[in-house]
Amino acid sequence: MPARTIVDREQLSTLIPRIFDQAQNTAANHQKNLVALHKLHAQAATITKQVGDGASMKLTGEKMFEDVFEDMALRVVVVKKGTSQVDKIVKFIGMYVKFINDKAAEVKKKDDEDEDHSTAGRFFNKLFRYLLKGLTAKDKIARFRCIDILNERVSHIGELDEDLYVTLRSALLDRIRDRETMVRVRAVQAITKPFGNESPDDRSCLTLMLETLLGNEVRCCTLMNIPLSPFTLPGVLGRTRDTEDTIRTEDTIRTVVYNIILANNITVAGQERVADGEINDAPQPMGPTHPRVLSIAQRELVIQNGLGDRNASVRKAAAALLGKWVDNVSIEPKGEPEDEELPPAGSEEARAREKEKEKEEVRDRLIALLRMFDLVENKVAENALLSIFATRLDVFDKLEFKKPYWLTLTPEKTFLTRVFVDHCIAIKDEAHLDAAIPVVMFLALRIQKTYSDLIKDLIGAQDEDHLGNALNEDAQARREEKQMDAEFVIGEMLRMAMNMDYSDEMGRRKMFSLVRKLVHPSLTRGFDVLRTLSSSERDLIRVVVEVMHELRDPKDTDQEEEEEVPASVAPGLEDDDAAVLNRLPRMPARENMTPEERARADAIDLRCLSLCIGMLERVNGTFEENSTLEGILGELIMPAVKRKELVLREKGLVALGLCCLIARRMALNLFQLFLGQIQAAPEVLKIQVLHIVFDILMVHDRDFLGRDDSGGDKVIDFLLRILSAEESDRVQAVLVIGLAKLVLAGMVGDEKVLKSLVAAYVSPDTVDNLELRQRLSYFLPAYCYASCTNQRRMQQILIPMFEQLAEASRDLDEDQEMVTPLQIAGMMTDWTDPDKAL
Repeated sequence: MPARTIVDREQLSTLIPRIFDQAQNTAANHQKNLVALHKLHAQAATITKQVGDGASMKLTGEKMFEDVFEDMALRVVVVKKGTSQVDKIVKFIGMYVKFINDKAAEVKKKDDEDEDHSTAGRFFNKLFRYLLKGLTAKDKIARFRCIDILNERVSHIGELDEDLYVTLRSALLDRIRDRETMVRVRAVQAITKPFGNESPDDRSCLTLMLETLLGNEVRCCTLMNIPLSPFTLPGVLGRTRDTEDTIRTEDTIRTVVYNIILANNITVAGQERVADGEINDAPQPMGPTHPRVLSIAQRELVIQNGLGDRNASVRKAAAALLGKWVDNVSIEPKGEPEDEELPPAGSEEARAREKEKEKEEVRDRLIALLRMFDLVENKVAENALLSIFATRLDVFDKLEFKKPYWLTLTPEKTFLTRVFVDHCIAIKDEAHLDAAIPVVMFLALRIQKTYSDLIKDLIGAQDEDHLGNALNEDAQARREEKQMDAEFVIGEMLRMAMNMDYSDEMGRRKMFSLVRKLVHPSLTRGFDVLRTLSSSERDLIRVVVEVMHELRDPKDTDQEEEEEVPASVAPGLEDDDAAVLNRLPRMPARENMTPEERARADAIDLRCLSLCIGMLERVNGTFEENSTLEGILGELIMPAVKRKELVLREKGLVALGLCCLIARRMALNLFQLFLGQIQAAPEVLKIQVLHIVFDILMVHDRDFLGRDDSGGDKVIDFLLRILSAEESDRVQAVLVIGLAKLVLAGMVGDEKVLKSLVAAYVSPDTVDNLELRQRLSYFLPAYCYASCTNQRRMQQILIPMFEQLAEASRDLDEDQEMVTPLQIAGMMTDWTDPDKAL
């Protein structure tokens, strides 16, 4: 029986529903039904009717097909979510759109037919307009089903006319704000397909999607659908601190960011890409998880939030991301030397050479990755390396640092080695430690070489300045950067020196004589190495005082040779030598000095004070146990305290405060001196003095806060008066932090202190003092939850404080802001909740 070539409306009303009925039962027959449906569509398209004088034709067949198809879609629209048959029909409609679109593209390629005037184009436009009407329906089911069908179709549409494009875009934007979550989710999915990669000048869709990242229900859907670009990346990375814990069995919003978003390709176009100070002119698809698409701040944010997350799945995802960064980071290829003869392929020497190349490549990748972090300001780079060592054993096992590695040192190379050594010590891996750390003598020589180069650069810079050879800003910046790199390299090697095996006497003597010269304020790790090499604190003090002697009286220094340092110097000096060191050489009277001599004397005193501070920070013994400190106190520290120069007075007060921490009687005698410095001192000095005061109170609390006759109440009242009258944000923050520590430690239990801290937390005068607010936002709940006693103390001040703060909120000026009384009541209720007490 021949196949029909012409169909009528009655046949379409029978055959199309039959196809839909088959499609809703199983997805296995969808392809067959797509072909059948398209055949009916093609047959119906041949039915036309002349209009008027016959110059135009009415497409009656297409209209019949579209009417029946829309009727089938209308039956789907009213069915609730969760019906599997309807989900199959929605998918079938989307597949048909793709099928007919592909057929139309083939015809257009052959016949060069205008797509807008083709059967497929007319079908698209009419069905789209039909479904768009349902997006504004009152019934939420109708809105959901219409946008669900649109979501399936928008991935397969061809070119739309401008009016329909604008209408569709506007309708989807409206549905993103729909009151129903399921509608918003589908709207987000739909709008990212045709409109996700808008031009930089028209970012309304992307801006609205970024706003949905701040909502509650559709964040996950938005994250998985939003296109990544320099415009959207900051909003996406902000979700690494999302507070929602569970969206599926084990996933969180934060896990989605690491597992899905950062694993996508990010194409950064032209001048929009600004990372590490680089601007590329051409679009660059950097590849999945490539760290170059992020700035240094963004990389550190991602790693710090991920590795420090409370959820194990987020930490695991962040560690996996770091592992991918190691694989994807770019390194410069190293060619073979032209004159070097390669071993035969397959030989033992060739295999060993290949393994060595793999180890070098691993090291180079880690070093290249470290260049993308700030190694000085925070510990993000160190935490990243430790995570890589723990999760990528293939990388950890290949790390070796042989002699050629140490010949050209950079901050990244020394940082990598130091963290590797610390990790090996932490996990007690002696095998890898022996392969990483050099012998003491070799490390001492490398420290000496780097330090000598640094001194030469500093002397050369001073000579150029004296000659008047001023450098431009770029050259000056390069010089300063080179000096900072050298100091960082020396500091990292000194940190490694603390973990060396000093059973080698020659190496120990060499390291001691070297580090003794390296005791410098900018190289604080030298004090730690000296402490390691010294047998006691008394020996450490004697060595540092000897360095001060040489600075103040350098006439015999040039006669000493490094190799002539006796072995007995390292463990300590003899008792006869201690009497010599009890007094520092006196400097000549200042009135007899020239201006140049005064400047040189002040510089020597400043360095001696810095050395003294570094030493005292590492001393826990008392003054009675270290009589050498008496000479430093009388000849160096007290004269500096009396100086008018702010820098010297500040250093002197810090050193005096450190002395008070280990000398109880001195603290009792000099405490009023520190209190007197607070009111009249400038801000920088006031902050230092407040640190000293609170340190003394914490160490000698029984002497100042534990007795009735000690004047503890007067001290606290004095500090509270300073807090209420102080205008500097930094000084206020230091005062609040110090008082909070005393209260949290139980050293101060006065209710007026707690009231002052609560008032400072919500006061309109501290709105811009973010440090103060942040510290108190941690302290107040931590204090209340610590014990029931603390909660009862808070309950006693709750009503009076609420009345006081409510009164203050009513008397606010127009330009002031304050937490509302309702929020204050909510916070206090939460703080005093007995269920939250430990």
